[in-house]
Amino acid sequence: MLSQSVYTLANQQNGNLAFKLFEFDNNSYFDHMQRNNYFTLILITSGEGHAKVDLCDYAFKENTLFAFYPYQPFMLYSPKPLMGISIQFHHDFFCIYRHQKEIAANGILFNNIYEQPFIHLNESCKSNILNLIQGITSELKSEGFRKDEVLVSYLKILLVMATRIKLDQQSVQNEGERNAKQQFIIQSLKNAIENNFRIKHSASDYADMLNQTPTSLARITKNHFNKTLSDLITERIIIEAKRELYLTDKTIKEIAYELGYEDEYYFSRVFKIKTDISPQVYRNTIGFNKG
Repeated sequence: MLSQSVYTLANQQNGNLAFKLFEFDNNSYFDHMQRNNYFTLILITSGEGHAKVDLCDYAFKENTLFAFYPYQPFMLYSPKPLMGISIQFHHDFFCIYRHQKEIAANGILFNNIYEQPFIHLNESCKSNILNLIQGITSELKSEGFRKDEVLVSYLKILLVMATRIKLDQQSVQNEGERNAKQQFIIQSLKNAIENNFRIKHSASDYADMLNQTPTSLARITKNHFNKTLSDLITERIIIEAKRELYLTDKTIKEIAYELGYEDEYYFSRVFKIKTDISPQVYRNTIGFNKG
């Protein structure tokens, strides 16, 4: 196990946090709502409790790895002490959008509105993850040449491994679905949202597309995702908006229009309701990269 330490790497251009790794042995770090402007990985090595993420509540136990994207609201609460390790990194240190072809973490490990935001690790997977974390810790302690590049390499491997585990667990979950008809409706709904979220924003639109009554589709959606259909649609829109705000220099008005909003101010209100910040503040704090 790692020693009780905190290791950080700052962005040399602006002094902001680029990368951080720390171990925790109590509940004080995450027992209040978080809205961080960086990606957060949390490995629970001991303890159990509940995680409140967005509007959902999940039970978790030890050997759970959480993955939260920037400004995603979350908190962990437990009646007993939680022990584990957290890794936090900023978009400017490693952008999952720009490295999507290499690691495929976006939409699976992060920004996945359809699945729970964590994976369970067996002993073998946990050992592999801890070995990578030990390598990251050693590199953070060193003053070696191009430390940042080595850390990015470790981080890529860790994200790929976690993404593989999540894909495997999703596959097992899907195979375990007893109701084949309901599973077909769920997959059809995912496809419909991915293909139409820019132009169709109402739950009734998707009920019509799937030949379901709004009440029936709402019930299936709530049972499977623990979210309303309107929440799913809006979350998908916000994820796309975040990608555009980070990767492009499009105006907020242009982004709003491309996402089906004639009124940029209404779009900004929807964005702020979901993220607690405005699109402009998101762009300013995440760090627009013109490269």
